[in-house]
Amino acid sequence: MGFKTGIVGLPNVGKSTLFNALTKTAAAQAANFPFCTIEPNVGEVAVPDPRVQNLAGIAKSKQVIPARMTFVDIAGLVKGASKGEGLGNQFLANIRECDAIAHVLRCFEDGDVTHVEGRVDPVADAQTIETELMLADLESVEKRLQNILRKVRGGDKEAVQQERLLKVAAEALEHGRPARTVDVAEDDLKAWRMLQLLTAKPVLYVCNVAEDEAATGNAHTARVAEMAAEQGAGIVVISARIEEELAQLDPEEAEMFLSEMGLEEAGLDRLIRAGYELLGLQTYFTVGPKEARAWTIRRGTLAPQAAGVIHGDFERGFIRAETIAYDDFIGLGGEQAAKDAGRMRVEGKTYEVKDGDVLHFLFNA
Repeated sequence: MGFKTGIVGLPNVGKSTLFNALTKTAAAQAANFPFCTIEPNVGEVAVPDPRVQNLAGIAKSKQVIPARMTFVDIAGLVKGASKGEGLGNQFLANIRECDAIAHVLRCFEDGDVTHVEGRVDPVADAQTIETELMLADLESVEKRLQNILRKVRGGDKEAVQQERLLKVAAEALEHGRPARTVDVAEDDLKAWRMLQLLTAKPVLYVCNVAEDEAATGNAHTARVAEMAAEQGAGIVVISARIEEELAQLDPEEAEMFLSEMGLEEAGLDRLIRAGYELLGLQTYFTVGPKEARAWTIRRGTLAPQAAGVIHGDFERGFIRAETIAYDDFIGLGGEQAAKDAGRMRVEGKTYEVKDGDVLHFLFNA
């Protein structure tokens, strides 16, 4: 199950520097898990999670495969993108294919790096992109309302539902509110997602700061944090230059460098985890002598669908799942010890998989 986070931003905000650091880090991890750069602007990175290593150590697994996140470096946006200015059409099409948006904002002062608007104002930058996405959504909504008019008049149930949701979206957008602010009923969620509105996607603000402000942030990041809180969005403060340097170092050197900079961990690790959290994702594990592997699912996923992430046959022929909580597996010293202690549970089709579950699926081929 692939989850894509699009990295967006105005030109010269550090977006590509950040993406390059991500992909270099991923290349360094390639010995430990399958890595591929699908296109020049798409890369997969491991989700930092020490649990999979801990499980592998107890099970003596030969291979360790972490969960993965896909990041897409999307062409820089300029004002007027919703009307096709710059690479506007490509920009919007690429965002539409992503599950979430990591919005890189320039929060550093540097006279040598030109800002497209001639000033450093991350909140205004965020509003520029948000406005372009809302304008594109509004145009899309208006076209769709016209296209389904005949079906609505004919009493088509799906079209009637779609029209209702499109009108709700249009009202929000016309009042300057992104589609993600709309309160959607559970019964409408599937149809709402099918609208593929750009401003319905969850947003993470990535504040790119100078190297000496990576640990503390600055006045710009404080303003962004205030904006994010109002919107219910996420925020990560990061120095793309530091991350680019870290990507060139071996683990021991990187740890020393972080310590010198007063940082507890790499910003990229926080960014990846924040993207994972933003998408409402969690991890379960399969563990054995061949490999210990982390699998990504959405929160609330039931056991058969979790099994389907491994292979469709697992979901179609699902019988039951043998389940051990991560803490029990680690605390008791492995699968057999957990079984002996009565800590392995047998769960059926209605079981909602928990974060950290160690699972073994039984199914009919």
